[in-house]
Amino acid sequence: MEPMDWLKNEELLRFFHCKKTEMSCMENPHTFLSQLRDHDLIQEDRYKKVSRMKSKDNIRKGLYDILDWLERERSQSVRKFWSCVFKETILNQYPTLRLLRNSLMDGSFHFEEQLPERVETEESDEGKRKELSEGEEGEEKQETSVKKKRKLRSRSVCVDEEEPAGPSAQMTPRKRSKKICFSSPLKKGGENNIWRWPIYKFQLPVTCGDQKGTLNRYRLAKGEKCIVVGREWFTPNEFEKFAGRESSKNWKLSIRCMDTTLGQLIKEGHLTAAKYKGGCKRAKKSLFPSGHSTTVSDEDEGEDEVSDLDEEDKGSSSSKESSAAVTDEEEEERTEQQPKTSHDSGRKVFRVTCGAVAGTLHEKRFVSGTRGKSIRTETSWMTPVEFLEVAPRQTNASWRKDIKYDGEPLSVLIERNILEIHLLMCNCRLCKPGGEDLESEKNDDECCICKKEGELVMCDHCPRSFHQKCHLPHVEDAILRDNGKWMCTFCIFGTSRGYLYSEELERKATMSCQISKHMLQCQYLLLCLCSADEEQTFAANPCLYLNDNSAVIQTPMWLGHIADKLQKNLYQTVGEFVTDVQLIFSNCASYNRDNAEFLAMGNRLKELFDREFKSVFNISE
Repeated sequence: MEPMDWLKNEELLRFFHCKKTEMSCMENPHTFLSQLRDHDLIQEDRYKKVSRMKSKDNIRKGLYDILDWLERERSQSVRKFWSCVFKETILNQYPTLRLLRNSLMDGSFHFEEQLPERVETEESDEGKRKELSEGEEGEEKQETSVKKKRKLRSRSVCVDEEEPAGPSAQMTPRKRSKKICFSSPLKKGGENNIWRWPIYKFQLPVTCGDQKGTLNRYRLAKGEKCIVVGREWFTPNEFEKFAGRESSKNWKLSIRCMDTTLGQLIKEGHLTAAKYKGGCKRAKKSLFPSGHSTTVSDEDEGEDEVSDLDEEDKGSSSSKESSAAVTDEEEEERTEQQPKTSHDSGRKVFRVTCGAVAGTLHEKRFVSGTRGKSIRTETSWMTPVEFLEVAPRQTNASWRKDIKYDGEPLSVLIERNILEIHLLMCNCRLCKPGGEDLESEKNDDECCICKKEGELVMCDHCPRSFHQKCHLPHVEDAILRDNGKWMCTFCIFGTSRGYLYSEELERKATMSCQISKHMLQCQYLLLCLCSADEEQTFAANPCLYLNDNSAVIQTPMWLGHIADKLQKNLYQTVGEFVTDVQLIFSNCASYNRDNAEFLAMGNRLKELFDREFKSVFNISE
């Protein structure tokens, strides 16, 4: 939704009044003026007059005069003005206008102040003019206006309410027959429920103890860090701790907006909140799950995610004991705040294409088209513009338009606020990365195998990262102390597979080979399976969380167990290794006969293994 959709004309005019000086200082304003002329907001002679000017000072003065004339004579067209200058093509050329638009969108500009009385300024200016001779009056007016402009530019802020409205107010005294009053939406004797005000549609001021912050409604609904203090973002739990109120352990009661708790606003439907949990997020693993399935949430760097609610036995005693400690309000939220099935809003990774080139766009890395390496391909991380350059060149290529997700351009995700473009002046580590951050951008933020973050070893030849114990073979501390470049098993096998097998082999002969001579191939195959198992469904021992597993499966097997046996050299032949891998898939088929979803998941992994096995050992059948 655009700001003009919920702001009144008086508020837009107030905003225009305060931002005239900033707009008059824009460099090369000819395109800006052309846009105003094309929309019939300014006359042709005014446009030509400024267009013929060469001096920067004269251009700024001429532009200010046009804006002042617009405010004075065309105030009824203020909505049309903002609508035409907030077009994307204009915003791309003038960063000042983009900053102005953002200040309207995020509610950082406040409309409570009264418009200064022009009469007082005019009377003051008239008093000064009486001290001047008629011959000096014109020269003095011009000199005063220039000095005033320089003063405002040096401050880089909008005109203050106690100062004169601008140079034109000093040069052309006038009186209004009717004065517009810009006041707070709060009426005398009315309720102080600012969460209903249009200006707080996206953000709300909140407090916790003595700490003040700004709550982002959209982030709260997504379960992300949603309260900003200065330049730092917090989850509600973290903000509560930051304010020294962690002992309350209930942010819905300790965090308030105008003396009203967030819990009350959520209960009344003024806010939507996802389920927050303290501590780090855990990816729940399940092997051969039954109908009581668990889900895995994507990990976000430095952010607490929404934890999916497990379907538990409500009749168990442990369930009853834990529910006793939960307030009625929280219990109500459990039923109301179930994860919604919106097709994009909860997604963190988007599969994108540009022509024939494919990759994955990661929301937590996204900054803009030229900043933040947010798109990962098989070979590297790229910014959207770099990804666009890898694809076949197109005429008038635009990353917003030509990079597609699910058949739609990325601009659709931006318009829906699913992807947020950082401000030009943003100083976060993605926008202004240091040397170490620049190096980290080249590799994944989570382990290629277990999909978790932590202390990672980064391959110097591909974008993959690993925990020391997740990689095969394990990465020893001595290797980390070595300053040389490190190559992962994927890259080692990729560079050597061309000369491993020049002749075709038969499956039977391959199965009887000593594994010591083919350890690289087996390690590569297992790492392929672990990496493809994105939800870690086959990673851990199923007996740990499936009570009836032993009744159906005689010999449990999982990827982590095979990895341990490979690391400890417990296999003698390639056939023994393959038998254990195939056992995982046969167990999955037996346990999930009535569960088509997980049966298909096992079949996809089995097809991957069979295909890679034939390719790795050059088997002919």
